[in-house]
Amino acid sequence: MMKSILYTDRLILRMLDDQDSAAVTRYIQDNRVSLAEWEPYRTEDYYSELYQKEQLRQSIMMSYRGEMCKWWISRKDQPERIIGSISLSNIARGAFQSCHLGYGLDGQERDQGFMTEALQRVVEYAFGELGLHRIEANIMPRNGASLKVVEKLGFYHEGLAYKYLKINGVWEDHIHMVLRNEEKE
Repeated sequence: MMKSILYTDRLILRMLDDQDSAAVTRYIQDNRVSLAEWEPYRTEDYYSELYQKEQLRQSIMMSYRGEMCKWWISRKDQPERIIGSISLSNIARGAFQSCHLGYGLDGQERDQGFMTEALQRVVEYAFGELGLHRIEANIMPRNGASLKVVEKLGFYHEGLAYKYLKINGVWEDHIHMVLRNEEKE
């Protein structure tokens, strides 16, 4: 299994299980409006604790298989409150050694450097402990804040994928941002 807890100066990143479904559901419900613009369309059941409990079970199973890592972010001064999440998904081994990066942050916690700090730690983990070669983030061109975060971490623009993902009911273009583990080259 992947490392279940990561720390930064101000944050705790934890892999959670179905026993944490109430806290995750609270985060999902509290950020329903602020995250909707950047996520796939969600049906009403997505916002239920039962649905989130099952999602947490699936995440843990995928983590055990080495396919995914998902951490839920909390501030050290408020460890019981979830303020965001980061996932490394579609982890591919063999000749590829790559994954996709996804992340989201509570609307009230933006512009404080929390996501940059958390992502930096996850990148270190992905390249160091997982030994990955590439991390790929696909970001809508209009999501300037997200592009700024990954650019700060050294991600570069590798291309534009037209109508790449269906976000909030609309097929959206995405900029393909990549970070390579140059120590492994």
